[in-house]
Amino acid sequence: MPPRQRRTAPPCRRSAVPPPSRRAPRHRANQAHKPPHPTNDVRNDAMSRKIAFIGLGIMGSPMAANLVRAGHHVTGYNLTQPQIDALVAAGGHGATSIADAVKDAEVVITMVPADPHVEQAILGEGGVLENVRPGTLVIDMSSITPQTSQKVEAAAKEKGVRTLDAPVSGGEAGAVEAVLSIMVGGAAEDFAEAKPLFDVLGTTVIHVGPSGAGQTVKAANQLIVAVNIQVLAEAVVFLENAGVDLPAALDVLGGGLAGSTVLNRKKANMIDREFAPGFRIDLHHKDMGIVTDAARAVGATLPVGAVVAQLVASARANGDGSLDHSALLRGVERLSGREVK
Repeated sequence: MPPRQRRTAPPCRRSAVPPPSRRAPRHRANQAHKPPHPTNDVRNDAMSRKIAFIGLGIMGSPMAANLVRAGHHVTGYNLTQPQIDALVAAGGHGATSIADAVKDAEVVITMVPADPHVEQAILGEGGVLENVRPGTLVIDMSSITPQTSQKVEAAAKEKGVRTLDAPVSGGEAGAVEAVLSIMVGGAAEDFAEAKPLFDVLGTTVIHVGPSGAGQTVKAANQLIVAVNIQVLAEAVVFLENAGVDLPAALDVLGGGLAGSTVLNRKKANMIDREFAPGFRIDLHHKDMGIVTDAARAVGATLPVGAVVAQLVASARANGDGSLDHSALLRGVERLSGREVK
C-alpha cells in the first residue's frame, strides 16, 4: 500500500497584511487639532494677493502674520512702530502711513478698536478711501456698530470701492491659532472673493447677510460671551466659598451641558487670577453699548444683557478696563465681600 501523502492546508485567502482602506480619511470642518499657523507656507504666485493690513494690535498682529505665512504680500501699518517691525520680522512689509500701505493693495483689511478709529482710518483725511484704486476690496474686521459699516459702504460705493464688514470672535488665542469665527456682511460675490483669505484666519467663516449684518451678529456674540463670563465668574466664587476643588469642578463642568468655549478658554485665567488682556474689558464695554443700542433700535428686550452691561461698566469704573474680560471675576469678588488686589 503506498504511503499516505500528507494533506497540506489550502493557501490562505486572507493577506497577512490587510489592504489599505479604500476610504479617504475624514476631515472635520472644524478640526480640534488644527496647527497653530496655516501650513500652506508656499503658494502659487497667482494665488497671492497684495494686502494692506491697518491695525496691528492684539488681534491684528497675529492675523497679519498668518496671512504672510499663507504666502500673501502683506504691508502693515500701525500707529506704533514695534508692531510694524514685528510684521516685517515675520516676512511682511512695513508702511509709514495708511496711504503708503494701501497704494498698491488689491485688498485692504482694517482691524482697529472702535467706530471713531474705523471712520478715521477709512473715511478720514489721508485714509483708505482717499488712496485706494477703484475696485479695491476693503474688509473691516473691527467690532463696530452696523450703522458705521453701512456708512463706510455708502462712501466706498461712491468711489467704486467694495466693502465687507467681517468682525471676528475667538480672542487673541483664536487669532494666533487661526481658528477665529468670522461673520461677514456684504455682497455675496465679494464674500466669495475674500473667502480664501478668511479661511487662512479662521475655521468658521459664514456670510450672514448684507452690509452691517456681520456687525449685528458680532453684537449678539458679545452679548453671549459677556453673560457666559459673568456667570462663570459667579460659579467660581460660589465653588470656592463652598470649599470645592476648583480645577476639578471646572473640569467636570466642562464635560457636561455647562461646558462652553468660554469655560475652556477662561477657566485658567480665573483659577490663577491672571488677567493679561486677550480681550480688554474696555473693548467689551464698548461692545455692550453696541448691542444694547442695536437691540433698542429693533425693539428687542435684553433683561439679562442689560444687567451684565452694567456689571461690565462697573468693572471698568473700578479700574479693570485694561484687564482681560475674564476679570469680571473681580467684580463678583467685590460683591461677595472679598478683598481684591
